[in-house]
Amino acid sequence: MENSRYPKFTFTWLGAVTLVVGLFVGTMAVSLFSTFWKVVFKENLELKDWFLMVANSVGFVTAIAFFDFFIVRRTTQKKLNFNLSSVNFSTYLLIFPMMAGMMFISEFTTTLIPTTGPFFGDFYEYFTQLMSSLTDNPVVMIIMTVIMAPIFEEIIFRGIIQKGLINKGVEPWKAIVYASIIFGIVHGNPWQFISAVMLGCVLGLVYHKTKSLLMPILLHAFNNLTLSLLVLYGKDESFAKVFHVSEWLILALGAVLFSLFYYLFMKKYKVHYAEM
Repeated sequence: MENSRYPKFTFTWLGAVTLVVGLFVGTMAVSLFSTFWKVVFKENLELKDWFLMVANSVGFVTAIAFFDFFIVRRTTQKKLNFNLSSVNFSTYLLIFPMMAGMMFISEFTTTLIPTTGPFFGDFYEYFTQLMSSLTDNPVVMIIMTVIMAPIFEEIIFRGIIQKGLINKGVEPWKAIVYASIIFGIVHGNPWQFISAVMLGCVLGLVYHKTKSLLMPILLHAFNNLTLSLLVLYGKDESFAKVFHVSEWLILALGAVLFSLFYYLFMKKYKVHYAEM
C-alpha cells in the first residue's frame, strides 16, 4: 500500500540540470556574500577554516531545495521526503562489516592507480595538499566529513538520483551503479573515484534493500569517520600503512568480510516495512 508521505518522483536529465543549477546558485550566493564581506569589513572569509564547510553546505541545500520545488512538488504535488526509519539491531551487524570489507577492498584497488608520472604525479601532489588542508581544524573536518557530507550526499545520490531512476523504471542494480558512478565523478580525482564507486554500490544496495535512507547515511558517516581518524592519528588514509601490514592482507580481509556479510545480508535480511 502506497505511503503518501513519500513522493514517487523520477530522475531525468531535467532533474540533473536542476540539481546543477541549484548547486551553482548556492555556491554563487556564498561567493557574492564573501565578496561583500571583504569589501565592507575588509576581512576575507575564504581564509577561515569553516568557509569551505559552509560553502559546500549552502550549495548542497540549494541543490536539494531546487529539486524539491521545481521537480518533486510540480510532478507529485508533495514535498521531498524520505524514509529515515531505523532497522532491527541484527541488520546493523550485517551492513557495517560488509561496508568495512568493501573499504578494505577499495583501498587495495586504489593503490593500483599510479601516483607518479607527468600527469598523475602533479595531480596526486595537488590532491594530497588539498586533503591535508582539511586537517588544519580537526573539529571542522569531522563536522564536514562525518556529519554534513553523509547527509547531503546520500540525499542527492541515493535519495534523489538512485530512487528517482528506479521510480522511472530503471532496473535497481543499474540505478545503483549509475548513481555510484556519478558519485565517483563528482569527487574529481581518480583515487577517490574508484573508492566512491565501490562504496557507493554498497550504500545503494543497503538503501534499496532496507528502504531507509538512514542506513546509507550511517554507513557513509562510518566510512568517513574511520578515514578521518586514520588521517588525524595515523597521518595516512591507508589501513596498511597505519597498521604496518601488507596491502594483500587488507585485500584478503576485505574479501572475506564483504563476501560473508554480503551473502548474509542478501539471503537473510528481510524488509520489515515498505516504502512505495
